[in-house]
Order: sequence, then structure tokens, then C-alpha cells
Amino acid sequence: MTQRKGDKPTISIQEHMAIDVCPGPIQPIKQISDYFPRYPRGLPPQAVVAAAAASAAAASAAAAAGASPSGSPRSNLSTSSGCSAAAGTGGGGADSDSDPGQLDRAGATASSSSSPQQQQQQQAVRKEEEPDVEGYDSDDSTTLGTLDFSLLYDQENNALHCTINKARGLKPMDHNGLSDPYVKLHLLPGASKANKLRTKTLRNTLHPVWSETLTYYGITDEDMVRKTLRISVCDEDKFRHNEFIGETRIPLKKLKPNQTKNFYNCLEKQLPVNKTEDKSLEERGRIMISLKYNSQKSCLVVGIVRCAHLAAMDANGFSDPYVKTYLKPDENKKSKHKTAVKKKTLNPEFNEEFSYDIKYADLTKKTLEVTVWDYDIGKSNDFIGGVSLGINANGERLKHWFDCLKNKDKKIERWHTLTNELPGSTFND
Repeated sequence: MTQRKGDKPTISIQEHMAIDVCPGPIQPIKQISDYFPRYPRGLPPQAVVAAAAASAAAASAAAAAGASPSGSPRSNLSTSSGCSAAAGTGGGGADSDSDPGQLDRAGATASSSSSPQQQQQQQAVRKEEEPDVEGYDSDDSTTLGTLDFSLLYDQENNALHCTINKARGLKPMDHNGLSDPYVKLHLLPGASKANKLRTKTLRNTLHPVWSETLTYYGITDEDMVRKTLRISVCDEDKFRHNEFIGETRIPLKKLKPNQTKNFYNCLEKQLPVNKTEDKSLEERGRIMISLKYNSQKSCLVVGIVRCAHLAAMDANGFSDPYVKTYLKPDENKKSKHKTAVKKKTLNPEFNEEFSYDIKYADLTKKTLEVTVWDYDIGKSNDFIGGVSLGINANGERLKHWFDCLKNKDKKIERWHTLTNELPGSTFND
């Protein structure tokens, strides 16, 4: 390339990079974790062992110096250091009062003169001794908070009272270092929206005090054996999804009837919910039914008292439920009775009674079928759930029917679980 006289020499970008780049092997870039290592449980075991060995050696040296009968501690220390120096130099008679700076420089010279293979082995050993910083989750050592609450199972009224008292030391979820916490209850297994209860939301606090009681109705002894209460603490956000803070789970079989039990539990991370339940027997809510055989009028009186935790069938998260009853076999098809429709609720109260004229001896041949429906305008109504009582039933349903037959002129009320399948029913409204 020709260059005129007086012009500045031009250098291409390739030549510029070749000039600026220093030759030699490329060294790995250090990360900030190399300067500030984090240890989940204090120092690594190797460091603890090394520190203990150093302290033991120092203690033994001090004891030996103090136990010597002749000479001062200074002369003893000089003699021992001189022996170690002589041993290190092959008995060359090094001065016992050697300068510590000279020893440090000698050690540095020895380490620098070691071969590259030895340096690589030392680095590999150091890497093995260091904890896995990348695999360490900071949330493992971060407390999510504690929750103070109490539970009471009212066996006579089939109710579970959950009193949420307070929480302490909740994990901050907002930018201001605080949270807007509330508590949500959920009975497992069960996916109904009405199965979930929640407290009010308290703003800008990590130590909320609710003192609020939430009640589940229609809880049977069978539920107390097989169900679990899931208590979740969440942070409410106005402009995005609410955030999960922590949860605790209490198997209801730990509770004794009519006895309040207090809990003070540490919150845990969210656990997976078992979704491998039989969908054909999925719970769709509860219904309270009363049975009474009136011997004077020779009729069976069926009472539809109330429902609880019904499945939500409408887009607004509610249902418009009503109840139908049949006494089968129904040759004349005149046994159908229907309650009024309750608007926009999952826990309706009906308090309606229906009468069936039937002989007492014929009750052993009959089956009472009760179905719950969601009323819709302009389209077919949605089936919510049903239950059947009679000789062919089992469990609490069979027991309820037998108690009615054994106790004439006595009203007997029981809670029953609704399922999404009812054998022998026609789900056409």
C-alpha cells in the first residue's frame, strides 16, 4: 500500500485488534461469587476442619512453650522455629530468628515454581471443596412467616369453624418491602369454588391480625377422616395476579369433636395438589335432607333444607340452584317435586318440604333420588349433582333411610355429598 509524504499512516481494524490484543492464553472472567462466596450453612466443612487444626496446633505450641523448664518463651519459640527452618532446608543451619517476610516470600517463590499440572490439580481440589453456589436457592434459608389459627369441629351441627388469628414475619412481596396479605381456605380433595373461603385483606403489613372466623357447613365424620384443610397466605395485587406467600395443611383427623385446637405453624412453599381423583365421583357440593314418615297420614315427608359448596356453573362464578326429588320406581310419573330457584349463590337455603303418599311397607321397595340443577334462561339447565337414598344405597345414605324406617313420626336430618353421577337417573330437565 502506497503512502504519500505527510499523510498519517492508516491501520485497518484487523491490524488494530491484532496490536491491542495481548498474546497468551485467555483467562476466565471472574464472577462476583468468586469474591463473595455464599455458604448455606456457614463455612464449608474443610474450612472448619482447617481452622480447628490450626487452633489445636497453636494451643499445643503454647502449652509446650509454657511447660519448658529452662529459658524464656522467646528463646523456646526461636529454637522451635529454627528447627523447623533447618528441617525445611535440609539441615542447612538456617537462622532461628528468620524474618517472617522472608518466609512469606519463600513460600510465594515455591508456589510460583510449581508445575502447571500441580496448579491445575490444586484448583480442581479447591473447586471440589467449594459449595455449589449456582444450585443454592436463596429462598431455602428465607422464612415465609408463621400463622396463628385454631380449628373447631362442631359435630352436632356438622360445621368446621376456622379462626384465623394473626401472622408474623411474612415474606415481603411488594416494592415497598411490605405485603397486602389475606388467608384462603380450601378443603382437599375438592375443586369447587364454593369450597374456598377467604379472609379480608390487610394493607401494607408483614404482621397482620385478622381475628376472623370462617365456617364450613355440611362437614361429616367421614370428611374428618379423609379430608385435609389447606390454609394459604397470599398477597393481593390490584393490577396483576395475586401472589402466593406460603401455606400449611392440617389433616382433619387430627381434630377431636367439639374441642378447639390451636396451631402456630411455619408457612411452607406451595405443594402440588393431587389431581388423580376419580372424576366420576367428584364432589359437587353438599345437601341437607330431612326424612320423616307420618304414620297418621301414611306419607313420607321429604325436606330440602339447604345446600353448601355447590359447583359453580355460570360464568360469574356462581349458580342459580334449585332441587328436584323423585320417589322411584314411579309408574305414574307423579312423584316429581321442585323447589324454588335461588339466584346467584353456591350455598342456598330452601327449607321446603314435599309429601309422598305411600304405605309404610312399600318404603323398602322405593328409592328417593334428589338432584340439584342450575337454572338457565334460554338454554337447558345444567346438572350440578345428585344423591340417592334407599335400600340399594350404601354408607350414610343407607343409614339415613334405615333410621327413617325405624323412627316413625320423627324428623331425621343428615348431610349428604352430591356427585356428578347418579345411577338410574335421567339428567334431562
